[in-house]
Amino acid sequence: MKQAILNVVTGLFLLSALTTALAQNSKPPDPPKSAREVLDRSLSGVEREFVPAAEAMPEDKYGFAPTNGEFKGVRTFAQQIKHVAAVNYMVGASILGEKPPVDTGGENGPDAIKSKDEIVKFAKDSFAYFHKAVGTIDDKNLVSPPINSPFGEGKATRLGMTTLIVGHVMDHYGQVVEYLRMNGIIPPASRQ
Repeated sequence: MKQAILNVVTGLFLLSALTTALAQNSKPPDPPKSAREVLDRSLSGVEREFVPAAEAMPEDKYGFAPTNGEFKGVRTFAQQIKHVAAVNYMVGASILGEKPPVDTGGENGPDAIKSKDEIVKFAKDSFAYFHKAVGTIDDKNLVSPPINSPFGEGKATRLGMTTLIVGHVMDHYGQVVEYLRMNGIIPPASRQ
């Protein structure tokens, strides 16, 4: 009987706490007012997943690449992070119609950037630069005039290049998550 009362009291407490938490967070964010806001929120979302994952891997594991199975020639953890950052810079520069403000080392990132701190900074700075590029997008230039693809594939749209980046980051985020888990690290986005 005492256990049943304790269960009821505990359940009521949890329900009360949940109701309070929901009430405090019940107002959803305002919907985006423009295509630029939609794109920027999408970029921010993937950035919030990717950068903390890059920060979670210890520096001594930045050279890790899976070897058990069909993993010959895959990028190391460090190379995954640098690749994402380099492509962010390349596509951001394409949207802005300028050269990347840093040496990207092509799609693989610069060889000179080696330490975890340097690589994480390179990634963070690449997202800041891409936010700058997204900030120039408006309803008039979203799909026209076309921009030069940084991949030598002719012309592209700002919308297409931005959605490419969001997908690209998440593709590599999935790989980064696997690398973290193979090293016994729970990705920050999966922690409670």
